Amino acid sequence: MVYRLELETRALKELKSLPRERRELISAILDDLQNNPRPPGAKKLTGAEGWRVRKGDYRILYTVADEARLIRIYRIGHRREVYRR
Repeated sequence: MVYRLELETRALKELKSLPRERRELISAILDDLQNNPRPPGAKKLTGAEGWRVRKGDYRILYTVADEARLIRIYRIGHRREVYRR
């Protein structure tokens, strides 16, 4: 059961602004999310809707709509900045 991946405009800009090697690493994680939207290590966010996956100092924040088989990525960035509104 494969999920469709949708990146919000902000997340797409954040992804494009990353260094090439980080962007490739994050892209691999995004591909994996399509097969398993809640991989080991994914955590439910407290105080906000959604989940987060971490890779080193970088975080991917997203929501999952199981009934629509949709993953919506809304933030990608360094842990220091990604949780700020």
